[in-house]
Amino acid sequence: MPYVDGQQQYPQEPQYDQQYQQEQQYQQHSQYQDYPHDPQQQYPHDQHQQYPSDQQQYQQDPHRQDQHQHYAQQVPQGYPQQETYGGGQVWDTGNHQVQAQQPHVQTYSGQEYAGVAQAADQYADVAPAADPYAGADPYAQHPASGYPGEAPDLYGTPEAFPPPRPPGRRHLDIEEERAAADEAEESFLGGGGHDDGDDDGDDGRDGRRPGRSGGKPKKRSGMACLIAAVVIVGVLGGGGYYGYSYLKAKFGAAEDFAGSGIDEPVDVEIPKGAGLGQMGRILKEAGVVASAQAFVDAANANPKGKSIQPGIYPLKKKMSAAAAVEVMTDPSKLHVLTIAEGMRNATVYEAIDRKLEKPAGTTKDIAFREAKNLGLPAWANNDPKIMDPLEGFLYPMRYDLTKDSTPESLLKQMVKNATDKYSELGVEGKAKELGLENPLQVVTVASLVNAEGKNHDDFRKMAEVVYNRLKKTNTVSNQKIEFDSTYNYVKGTSEINFNLTEARAFVNPYNTHNVKGLPPGPIGNPGLDALTATLNPDGGGWMFFVSVDGNKTTFSKTYEEHLKLVAEFQERQKQKNGG
Repeated sequence: MPYVDGQQQYPQEPQYDQQYQQEQQYQQHSQYQDYPHDPQQQYPHDQHQQYPSDQQQYQQDPHRQDQHQHYAQQVPQGYPQQETYGGGQVWDTGNHQVQAQQPHVQTYSGQEYAGVAQAADQYADVAPAADPYAGADPYAQHPASGYPGEAPDLYGTPEAFPPPRPPGRRHLDIEEERAAADEAEESFLGGGGHDDGDDDGDDGRDGRRPGRSGGKPKKRSGMACLIAAVVIVGVLGGGGYYGYSYLKAKFGAAEDFAGSGIDEPVDVEIPKGAGLGQMGRILKEAGVVASAQAFVDAANANPKGKSIQPGIYPLKKKMSAAAAVEVMTDPSKLHVLTIAEGMRNATVYEAIDRKLEKPAGTTKDIAFREAKNLGLPAWANNDPKIMDPLEGFLYPMRYDLTKDSTPESLLKQMVKNATDKYSELGVEGKAKELGLENPLQVVTVASLVNAEGKNHDDFRKMAEVVYNRLKKTNTVSNQKIEFDSTYNYVKGTSEINFNLTEARAFVNPYNTHNVKGLPPGPIGNPGLDALTATLNPDGGGWMFFVSVDGNKTTFSKTYEEHLKLVAEFQERQKQKNGG
């Protein structure tokens, strides 16, 4: 090997030659070219330039050379290539620290150049490495190929991270990001992102503002800060209020009044199908209770609370929930009118007057005076002997009273319900099948059955008794029905023990102890059980009945059986009366 100045010279390795060219190209188009370089550190442009000072040290230290080559081969794929800049500084570009080699410039004499040439000729048989940048755009991004196996340049794609910056400039990145964030904040709070300071120039590189370390701190708008503070306080205050309200409603005791209310009456209507929650809301809107939840709690605590019925209740404002529940669980306080099965019209008229707070007799006068205008069917009231034209047509059920309820409106509603039910049951068509003259007689039989019987089984046997006594073949009672209920109807009483001789002597079309056949009209308002039993009698051939113990009704087919039962009944009555 030729020697120059006593040192053995080696030809430049291709990979180092290429690395040097990359550094040269990088400096020509890097954004760091604005930095002034030491004139003593200018790179020569001779592609055969060697690095005598460091190169000699590198050649003399084979251990260092092996490490350098080993590093070049071990660079992992995907890691950006470490860059070297003038000054021989060490910095971390991401994951590795690399000792930047300070290139040195040395002027060769003619003799030295000849030695270099001679060394080059000695290795002439070795194919030189191709110049990867021949004819290429010096400012374009090129893949790094300085070391064998080295990863491609990851900065050449649009989504890649920017190349690492020198250690002396890295703080500028952080300052510029802070400046951008401050500008965005001022744009939102301070009106467009304009400075209040004297920063009116560029940094001389890319048109961006200099970092805060090089200028005056930006002033924030006082009004913007005030607005931000008001917004924050509003959000926190509103959230706290609603949070408190939610927790109070969820876990706190329901708001409630105390006492039985103030002297301000109010009628509250509870509709059909309303639950406790809906009832509570209705009462709260009417000013009766303080909260719906308090009413629900009080109703659940009351044993009768879940049996509150729909209707109108006379209440007071600002009542405790417990007091309101107490009133609404008392049937006598409810603004409803219940017509019981078999109830007579005289009792119904009195109940309407009482519920609507009308003078006694008001409803009865309207019933007789307006009977033809209340909706009776055409087959009703066909006998001039009828005592009450509406008897049997005030259908028994519950009627909810409202503020607009009147005696006339209630009578019309009752008559309509009865007419609809009779039509539904087919009373008109069943009359002839049962041996009756008209539909009104069907209702009349049902009223007798309802007055004498105690349950549905009794009703069917009782209807059989009526039909058998009406037969022309009946020689036992000579077609007389002889029901005590008809005598009591005429008398306006409900006596069981009365003088039979006097009853038979009392002449009245309704007194079946005195006249044959059915009375002119019904003696009460039959319910559904009595009506269905009348339309479907037992068929057992019963002719007589008596209630020996006052509870159970015993039926018989012959007069002899009936006399035994009557004697047993009379003996029981003597013991009861102490005689």
